[in-house]
Amino acid sequence: MFSRRDFIHTGLAGASLLAVPAHAQLRIEITGAGARQFPIAIAAFEGDGLLPRSISDVVRADLERCGLFRIVETGPQPVGESAKIDFPNWKYRGADAFVAGSVTRLADGRLAVRFRLFDTTKASDLGGLELTILTEQFRYAAHRIADWVYEKLLGEPGAFSTRIAYVVKNGRQYQLQIADADGQNASAALVSDDPIISPAWSPDGTRLAYVSFQTKKPVVYLHTLATKQRTVLSNFKGSNSAPAWAPDGSRLAVVLTKDGLSQIYELRADGSGARRLTQSTGIDTEPFYSPDGKFLFFTSDRGGSPQVYRMPASGGDAVRVTFEGNYNVSPRVSPDNKTLAYLTRSEGRFRIALMDLASQQVQILTDSDKDESPSFAPNGRLVLFATEVGGRGVLSAVSVDGRVKQRLSGFAGDVREPAWGPLSR
Repeated sequence: MFSRRDFIHTGLAGASLLAVPAHAQLRIEITGAGARQFPIAIAAFEGDGLLPRSISDVVRADLERCGLFRIVETGPQPVGESAKIDFPNWKYRGADAFVAGSVTRLADGRLAVRFRLFDTTKASDLGGLELTILTEQFRYAAHRIADWVYEKLLGEPGAFSTRIAYVVKNGRQYQLQIADADGQNASAALVSDDPIISPAWSPDGTRLAYVSFQTKKPVVYLHTLATKQRTVLSNFKGSNSAPAWAPDGSRLAVVLTKDGLSQIYELRADGSGARRLTQSTGIDTEPFYSPDGKFLFFTSDRGGSPQVYRMPASGGDAVRVTFEGNYNVSPRVSPDNKTLAYLTRSEGRFRIALMDLASQQVQILTDSDKDESPSFAPNGRLVLFATEVGGRGVLSAVSVDGRVKQRLSGFAGDVREPAWGPLSR
């Protein structure tokens, strides 16, 4: 059987949370860098003074914190997207790419944000975007620009305009918070006097499934973010926990005890059609669908200790996936289906591990002691997780090669249960 700490990790008990300010904004501390950094200069945008904060500053911060770009300083002089670019100068200063842009107010009061990306080595225009926004949307516009630049230069999607969900507790009050991927614009989607755990994003990013104890037992709810409408997904006899969405959004896997021990069941997205998927005499929990929809990964102690298993998504025979160590839980599969992030315990330390599913080679990504709840960025480049520093829980992230580590700080207390949302659509 799992210990009390095991149940916390598997989502079968209340969250272990301490006080946190309701509207804390997070600061990101970065250590390490990618094996190769792309040098880029991002000039101040013309008209940036129309905004609460410079858009170019946010774009710089986004690209810098991913560890794959080296920012070349430009100075305070703004440069518009239609300005004549001194390519030899910027190439001499070490920038292989240059971003220029502008912000102008339209007749209806909205703002037009324009930018262009230039290749200084070829003295060429790589394109750009024009975004029409409200003033309060300036951070989203900056994240969209950073995503565009990231994809243009690296050939894969950026994840700066995505969102993260996490649970905090302020005094006796629990909050399910939503924030930008950089920790800013935090707001409470739900406030409750009872524990909230295990938030899981729908594939389209419009809803969250989570577990609430407001009826003094664990019940799975669906929360529509735009309308704040809450509906009960699963309220069977006993415990209802650990929701996980299928990639097509048509169904969820949940953990129920209605027939005895914790077992994994499948439900339609409206809560109907409950069907049992696992048939073991142990505890089966923490389901997670592979992004291709073919498999369901989960944690089970059926072999004597908590390990990660895999079975067909429709149910069937399960095979063990993790073998190193006697405690491996919380499986999460990367968006490309190639790697598995999970929590492993070694010499009393709980750390994030990454397994190559083809070779079964394992790499320990973190050097902390009390990590939990890994969650991949939707482009697969980073793993978000909760950890403990100085007796307090914080959110952290680590690149999948282990080189870049981020810590999101600024809370007065603890924060847990992070979940990274899907790419913006």
